[in-house]
Amino acid sequence: MLRKSRVWNVLLCGFCALVMMVASTTASAANNGATGTPTTASPSYSQRATYGVQALQGWYVQSSGLYQKPTDWWNSANAITVLVDYSRATHTTQYLSAVANTFQKASNAYGIKNFINDSNDDEGWWALAWIDAYDLTKTPEYLAMAQTIFADMTTQWDTTTCGGGVWWSKDLKHSAYKNAITNELFLDIAASLANRTTRSTQKAEYLSWAQREWKWFHASGMINSDNMINDGLNATNPAACTNNRQTTWTYNQGVILGGLVELSRADHDAALLSKAQEIAAPTMTKLVTSAGILKEPASGGPDLPQFKGILMRNLARLNQVAHRAEYKRFADSNADSIWSDDQGANYKFGSYWQGPCDSFDGTRQTSALDALIAAVEMQ
Repeated sequence: MLRKSRVWNVLLCGFCALVMMVASTTASAANNGATGTPTTASPSYSQRATYGVQALQGWYVQSSGLYQKPTDWWNSANAITVLVDYSRATHTTQYLSAVANTFQKASNAYGIKNFINDSNDDEGWWALAWIDAYDLTKTPEYLAMAQTIFADMTTQWDTTTCGGGVWWSKDLKHSAYKNAITNELFLDIAASLANRTTRSTQKAEYLSWAQREWKWFHASGMINSDNMINDGLNATNPAACTNNRQTTWTYNQGVILGGLVELSRADHDAALLSKAQEIAAPTMTKLVTSAGILKEPASGGPDLPQFKGILMRNLARLNQVAHRAEYKRFADSNADSIWSDDQGANYKFGSYWQGPCDSFDGTRQTSALDALIAAVEMQ
């Protein structure tokens, strides 16, 4: 049954891609809020993102503020980030009520308080989502929530294993692991808070945490000789941890870019942007198909489709302060491939940006939208 379903999705994706090629010849400027006669031009990246966000919200559950399964807790945080980024890029307030609804309802629906749970990386995604929402709306409660989440994350800093860093999980009995993504999130949040708080003592504290994290991370060995970041550390000898040589997931190459952008801004160190560019470069040549379309280096579980979009989101952040023509070309190529080769019915996108479509859900849609929005932002 599963095989038949996959075949049907692939056929549907191919058929719908053909339909979209035909439909693009009659795309109208009305999709940007304007009126006029039909044009033969393909929809702009902004128009494509508009279609995609409308499809994404078909999975949104108003009563919980989350997204339908298989989209999970942390994936919903990324979906909220996409709503905010889309709103900023297209100058719309249409979806900000959904952002506010999630802020009010999601924690209770998930059975926790203040977006704090047993997974430190999960908390980090929500903190970044609320920082992003604060930047756009200036709602003070959003920033305060990010501060509350980060305060909890600081309790997870540990120097007895690997000399520092934040644990991946609070369940040290079963999941005692120092990994890249959790510590990249910690860096990004700390530096972001340093750049946004107005109290000098708080600013200094957040900056200190960000500098401590980056000093530890840079020396940890997780950045390999190719300037790519492996999944985490081998702590067999807690006093001398080493790179575990596990998968260089795309999002591990992404969040670090945003963290270094924020830290560079906070402590006025342009060398950090150079380091970010050194990390971004191999991603665009090593984690791609032969046609240059972003892909994961290995297979994985239901979270895997989220990763590529996070890379594109943070590459766009780096491009804002360190413009490179190759970043724009990369964003355009991936956005074009998603539109032409990974699109199904009703503007839904799959996991494989090079095609064919596999299946559709809020996680896949959010990731593809990250790429489309990155293309909008880099125009």
